[in-house]
Amino acid sequence: MQLALKFFPMPSISDSERLALQAGDVSIDGGLFGSKIDWRAYSALPFNGLTDREAAFINGPCKDLCRMVDAWKIHQTRRVPKKVIDFIHQQGFMGLLIPQADGGLGFSWLAISTVLTMVGQVSAAVSTYITIANSLSAAELIKHYGTSEQKKLLRKLATGELVPCFGLTEPKNGSDAANIEASGVVFRQADETLAVRLNFRKRYMTLGPVADITTLSFQLFDPEHLLGRKDADGEPVTDIGVTCGLLWRGTPGFTQGKHHIPIGDGFFNGPLTGTNVIMPVNDIIGGVDGAGRGWQMLMQQLAGGRAISLPAGALGGMLLTAASANAYSMVRRQFAMPIGKMEGIIEKLAHINGITYMMEAARIGVCSLIDSGIAPPVISGALKLFSTELGAEVVIAGMDIFAGAAVMQGPRNILGRMYGSLPVGKTVEGASIMTRTMLTTGQGATRCHPYALDVLTALEQDLPNQFCTEFAAWLGHAAVGAGRCLARDLTVGLASAKPENVAPETVDFYRRLDWATTRFGMLIDRTLLTMGPKLKVKGMLSGRFTDAFGWILWAKFALLRFEREGRREEDLPLVEYAVEYALQQVQRAFEGIYANFEVPVVGWLMRKVGLPMLRLNTLSVGPTDRQKKAAAATMQTYNDQFLRLSEYVYQPPGSALGLGVLLRAFEVETEARGAAAKLSKAQKKGVLPKGDIRPALIERAAKLGVINVLEASQLNAAYDWMETAIQVDEFEASEYFVGDETSAQAFRV
Repeated sequence: MQLALKFFPMPSISDSERLALQAGDVSIDGGLFGSKIDWRAYSALPFNGLTDREAAFINGPCKDLCRMVDAWKIHQTRRVPKKVIDFIHQQGFMGLLIPQADGGLGFSWLAISTVLTMVGQVSAAVSTYITIANSLSAAELIKHYGTSEQKKLLRKLATGELVPCFGLTEPKNGSDAANIEASGVVFRQADETLAVRLNFRKRYMTLGPVADITTLSFQLFDPEHLLGRKDADGEPVTDIGVTCGLLWRGTPGFTQGKHHIPIGDGFFNGPLTGTNVIMPVNDIIGGVDGAGRGWQMLMQQLAGGRAISLPAGALGGMLLTAASANAYSMVRRQFAMPIGKMEGIIEKLAHINGITYMMEAARIGVCSLIDSGIAPPVISGALKLFSTELGAEVVIAGMDIFAGAAVMQGPRNILGRMYGSLPVGKTVEGASIMTRTMLTTGQGATRCHPYALDVLTALEQDLPNQFCTEFAAWLGHAAVGAGRCLARDLTVGLASAKPENVAPETVDFYRRLDWATTRFGMLIDRTLLTMGPKLKVKGMLSGRFTDAFGWILWAKFALLRFEREGRREEDLPLVEYAVEYALQQVQRAFEGIYANFEVPVVGWLMRKVGLPMLRLNTLSVGPTDRQKKAAAATMQTYNDQFLRLSEYVYQPPGSALGLGVLLRAFEVETEARGAAAKLSKAQKKGVLPKGDIRPALIERAAKLGVINVLEASQLNAAYDWMETAIQVDEFEASEYFVGDETSAQAFRV
């Protein structure tokens, strides 16, 4: 064993890391780390739809809520009207995850995600109010770990009688959540009951200022050994560990009510502090038995939970951007043509449409996995990372298309408030930088690898025979993986496997993904075996592995969606763009790994021999211009495909400023395209003067018989709606200087 460790050093695992590694399940991510895709398992992956009851809620209360929200007013005042809050409570939005038997709606995670996807497009303040109640807070933890008495609170949580928040982040710890400083000390009260004396300082607590009940995480100590805990040697335990407990508004010493002001579209968020706050031990989640189990509870619920709320918000932004930017590209005209016909705009739209299609597939696919009883922490973490990062990328591309109309704020601005909030999603529930540099070579490589965790466990428990057996199996596995990768390289991927019964147009994509998976697994083995403990500080290298992991995964989900939705031919351009782009990113990640593998001899060989070979056998050079044009065109017509791909975009009535007017203009513009084409043809022949479509030109065309009365009516309607849709907001001085009449008077002319 010592000889093996001399040549192949192994990292150590802390107790908190082990709890994180033990949380959740391994799914198709195991195939990536094992360098071989199980295509049968892939083909059997769930890809669910909503139940009739869930769909009715989306099309009923959910859209009704969106309709009654004045997002611009909430943005200005930071107040959510009482009628909106009352509606949320009355319709059960606070109890989406709570079982029906306990007064909630008992929806699937896919349905919860879909609700948050739609509401998040309208207002951050409203969506976060619902999100916190349906994510990692009191209801989720009580449902799984609460005592029978605590579970009685579920009905009050479901109706909004109790508004929850979760207290974890502190000034000195964020992503390093295991090292919280909040402390609780067990003591005996005068009435002989046990309680915990808490001291803490939390920040960034969403709903913290308005919550009735806080789920607080803290380090629990028992210096008098009143809980009677003993270690494996029978010695009393003082340091009980991370614990979660329920803290009520108004408890002496507990201070809440101050607000932070989040960037962009604001929401309720603020600090929580406590000095000598007394919590009965019965308010520990799970009672006395739950003491010290807080980290395990959090990791188990985050194993799947990270795939729900933030990805839903990110996808809401992507879907909204796709619908609005494509519509605007055909409504906004420059140089006598829709800007959507210009190749610079086409390139942006192709990226928006392709990436949104792929990540919506990932959202549905991962939620379906969780609903099937599988909670994959690595996939969930990757979905949170990629959805928020790509969501920002997509919204920024949309802003570029709207240009000046996206810069001027007001009720007509569709993307501006969302753009301002982009850093929020990238920061919470694990900052993107930390997730990207720790996910795959940390949690993923150990948890999902077929041998790594068993080898480390045998090493920690000093089991030399088991270590030698597992380690020898690992070396054999690594050798086979390297051979498989070489075979793929020599045949340019033709030796790769693929699933049966897939669309012929996509077969090559599966082969290339299999090829990429083989190389990924081979590189993971090489990295773990040669770098060992040093890998924990190789953040740039780890980030490249995360990039490759995520793009391989999302490409697979895009293909899965295409199959499960019936191989719609009109969606094939979106699949082609998404997979080609994903494979291009995988190629770049691999090249970065080969170029920066800092291990003597091995690294030199990878740079001098492996890298040139890798570049000769590229997975993809990215989508072609033809593919970009086809992907952009998929949503540039107001038709069934546009409406289907925009199904979970809240589409307000045509009279509503902003999106409502834009979509109505897009619909009318689509109807008038035939007539517009006749005008263009007549202009080319010299029958009509050149210039953009305008009322005078329409009137002249009708008189000359170029178009008929109906077509003239269509063009006039399109002109009027398009003119309205491209306007931006204008404010009087009294409106501009909100709450400051003195400044308004001073600047008034």
